[in-house]
Amino acid sequence: MLLLTACGPDEAGSDPGAGADLPALSELEASQPAKEITGPSTALLRDRHIEPIATDEKPQLPAAVVSHVRSGDTKVTVTDTSRIVAFDMAGSIAASLWGLGLGDQLVARDVSTDFPGAEDLPLITAEGHAVNAESVMAQKPTVIITDGSMGPRDVVEQLADTGVPVIFLDNDASFEGAAQLARDVGAAVGLPESGQALADRIEADVETAKAEVERFVPQQESDRLRMVFLYLRGNSGVYYLFADDSGVGDLVGALGGVNVANEMGWKGMQPLTDEALVKAKPDLILVMTNGLESTGGVDGLLAEKPAIALTPAGQNKRFVDMSDGDVLSFGPRSAGVVEALARAIYVPEAQK
Repeated sequence: MLLLTACGPDEAGSDPGAGADLPALSELEASQPAKEITGPSTALLRDRHIEPIATDEKPQLPAAVVSHVRSGDTKVTVTDTSRIVAFDMAGSIAASLWGLGLGDQLVARDVSTDFPGAEDLPLITAEGHAVNAESVMAQKPTVIITDGSMGPRDVVEQLADTGVPVIFLDNDASFEGAAQLARDVGAAVGLPESGQALADRIEADVETAKAEVERFVPQQESDRLRMVFLYLRGNSGVYYLFADDSGVGDLVGALGGVNVANEMGWKGMQPLTDEALVKAKPDLILVMTNGLESTGGVDGLLAEKPAIALTPAGQNKRFVDMSDGDVLSFGPRSAGVVEALARAIYVPEAQK
């Protein structure tokens, strides 16, 4: 999981709302080849709500959980889940808890947790993804669940000194990781069967979405879109290329694109350089909505980074943006994210 404490999403920006009144991908047909489409498009979820899993399982507490702290794995016992504080870079842990039907027991949120029902919870992140320990403890949590992607890490680990159980879970930014997170979160709150059921639903929904996208993917590799993901914070002068371990590889693969990051051998995240981007020759650039707005939109970005204008994506203004809290939020809404991006990429006229 990438740590971007110093350059996380802006807390202000476009409100993605509850969802958009758009046709399902299954109802659409492509009107032109993918490489002939021009202009920017915004990917929107048809429904940003998270549907809780249907289950009659009662919490099995106390629950013994393995917490992955820096000094080594340690066992933590959870006895009370009535007041849960969950935070991570993508908001995936809170989304998983909501999917388990524990939305009413969440008492705070991080800046990435903005799905309907959670947006009014007290915010416990100060600037970007910096955790405010006082804000966390002010909510009187009975358990804290995180993955270490938000910091300062020392501050978060020290919260355990208050006597509140603090659990550090593994959280791989991928579709498989989303399913495993559902299992791990379920086990942490004493709902292992519900966690497995949520994981099964995530996996099935993602496979269905992938199959639907296949209708739009060109048969010839040379006709497929070369895709890259840029992380932008123009007001801070932050421009990064994201590689596979940010989840980009899974997204690009599900969308039928050519994974340029993998082809170029990029790892993790790296500062955007003119040479790297021009060499990558992307046909389409994925970005976060607030990030694109921070550069002054497509025209502002092209003016700030002229090298982008030298790429096929820049020449055709082929940018697809999506809400910061959605696009890399692997979890219960992963299938919806794939569908939304595919609609914006292959049938952008359906967005209007």
